[in-house]
Amino acid sequence: MQALSIWPLKFGLLVGSRLEFELNCSCFVVSPKTRKRHCFVEQSCFGSISSLILVSSDRKVEGLAINPTSKVLFLCEPKRRLLGSSVGVGWATEQRELGEEVSREDSSSVTALDFDHSESQAVSGGKETKSRVNVRELAYSLRAAKTADDVDVVLKEKGELPLQVYCAMIRGFGKDKRLKPAMAVVDWLKRKKSESGGLIGPNLFIYNSLLGAMKESSGFGEAEKILSDMEEEGIVPNIVTYNTLMVIYMEEEEFHKALGILDLVKEKGFEPSPVTYSTALLVYRRMEDGMGALEFFVELREKYLKKEIGNDADYDWEFEFVKLENFIGRICYQVMRRWLVENENLTTKVLKLLNAMDNAGLKPSREEHERLIWACTREEHYIVGKELYKRIREKFPEISLSVCNHLIWLMGKAKKWWAALEIYEDLLDEGPEPNNMSYELVVSHFNILLSAASRRGIWRWGVRLLNKMEDKGLKPQSRHWNAVLVACSKASETAAAIQIFKGMVENGEKPTIISYGALLSALEKGKLYDEAFRVWNHMIKVGIEPNLYAYTIMASVLTGQKKFNLLDTLLKEMTSKGIEPSVVTYNAIISSCARNELSGVAYEWFHRMRGENIEPNEITYEMLIEALANDAKPRLAYELHLKAQNDGLKLSSKPYDAVVRSAESYGAIIDLNLLGPRPDKEKRA
Repeated sequence: MQALSIWPLKFGLLVGSRLEFELNCSCFVVSPKTRKRHCFVEQSCFGSISSLILVSSDRKVEGLAINPTSKVLFLCEPKRRLLGSSVGVGWATEQRELGEEVSREDSSSVTALDFDHSESQAVSGGKETKSRVNVRELAYSLRAAKTADDVDVVLKEKGELPLQVYCAMIRGFGKDKRLKPAMAVVDWLKRKKSESGGLIGPNLFIYNSLLGAMKESSGFGEAEKILSDMEEEGIVPNIVTYNTLMVIYMEEEEFHKALGILDLVKEKGFEPSPVTYSTALLVYRRMEDGMGALEFFVELREKYLKKEIGNDADYDWEFEFVKLENFIGRICYQVMRRWLVENENLTTKVLKLLNAMDNAGLKPSREEHERLIWACTREEHYIVGKELYKRIREKFPEISLSVCNHLIWLMGKAKKWWAALEIYEDLLDEGPEPNNMSYELVVSHFNILLSAASRRGIWRWGVRLLNKMEDKGLKPQSRHWNAVLVACSKASETAAAIQIFKGMVENGEKPTIISYGALLSALEKGKLYDEAFRVWNHMIKVGIEPNLYAYTIMASVLTGQKKFNLLDTLLKEMTSKGIEPSVVTYNAIISSCARNELSGVAYEWFHRMRGENIEPNEITYEMLIEALANDAKPRLAYELHLKAQNDGLKLSSKPYDAVVRSAESYGAIIDLNLLGPRPDKEKRA
């Protein structure tokens, strides 16, 4: 707690670390508008109970001065009531959170003060007597007080003290979250009022200080009692009282009650101050009602333009309204940010509030736009991020690269990869220049897109993506080429696979086993068996070890060429290298036999597979049954179908139809009841 000396003045506060009055010295008063020095004193009054200096610009009083060695600053705002400044000085305090926009013009507290109390003789020029009150020490001695009796023990020997001392101590207790000693001091003052016949007692400033202390210490339960005490004492609340009460109701989350203070203020004949309106806006902020706050401000602005409000000469309303406009902008921004971090999807409300701000003529800064983009982290937020990005590009000359990277990531998370690519293109065309993070994010999106193309066999899409990467200066890596190769292989696009493989080599990317496997598969499906052999031999030559997939493709190639001796050799080579043929390997052989109308050979490999303790699956049975049925062997196909059913396998309708059709064509007798009902779907469940 910093020790200060404070004197309340008509247009502000005289504040200093040391305040002494002597004769024949100059008094300096600083005005925030003119910042000129004045030496005008209207009235000086020093009593045993309180001391006031009233300053104006039209009267000069000689003989009263301030010690020039003291560091004194008087902040004066012309045409403002006592304690009516919208910029808190001395007793005013600022709120660090969003509420700091709400001026503490209504505050009348200082923490611990070093107060100099001068008797009237020092003014009149008579014999000067001084008594110094250390408010910090005094407040410290009362910190544990709970009742008026506890206060009396400390203060009964202190004599009469200025009421400013009590205000300062009460405010200080509030700052220290000690509401009980603050209330005890007020109770003691009420007792002293009855004992002194009204010479000393709580006044409006004391009660306002107590309400302020209650607000600071979050002890809101006694607010109604304090208002009742004021009424009993015959003290009429002022606008400061109502402003403080509004904040207290807001902190109690009695939002409708807080907003109702506005009507009460008008009912009592007071004109709401800028702080009143700021506090009302803050209530809407606490309610997270951005639309309500905006509508309140728009209505307020209309009244101001029509001169229905703002006629009070005590305030510079033009300046205050600029502050209110800035404040509503910050409130809308914070409410939207809160909406974006809620678990509930409130993107529609955010977009509506943005449009409402446009209609109201509010223009959030680029920084506020960007901070809202940072709050967009979920998939459904992409639409808000995209809208904010569009606004920044249209209204501001620059945008942060980190924000663009965040948007690229967000669009990818929402599976809006093309939108992410558009942002990257804007970076290339309009700036700022993309960095490694931008590159990696876009490439990761291409990975996802190419992987999807690979899984679905959408080879043309994959080729487009590769071309797009090259157009934008993104060098495709092996995994990108491989994804397109696999897509071509799945689509049986042999020529496209060959071109992609060549392009990969020409771009300096070394083919991997995946590259060779996809190319071998495409060649096998195109029945380009000789080319497949050349690719296989080249792969071995460059030192790439074949895996199970590559061996399986070559087994299918040798089967297609009917080189079964080489096929046996290949299977032995696999085993010698620790790669055991799987059900997929045998399925590839049986499938190749079926395509080349070698159903008998396929049936032999079926038995060989079972001899190797490899259980056939649905694909094995379906391919073999269709091959036997199409090769005029309906009875054998029928028996295999029954066996598959007995083994618990669920076949599709294709082998069922093939057995029935073959039996009808070749006059075989089969029991359809044993086959059961025809499967409904072409694909297996």
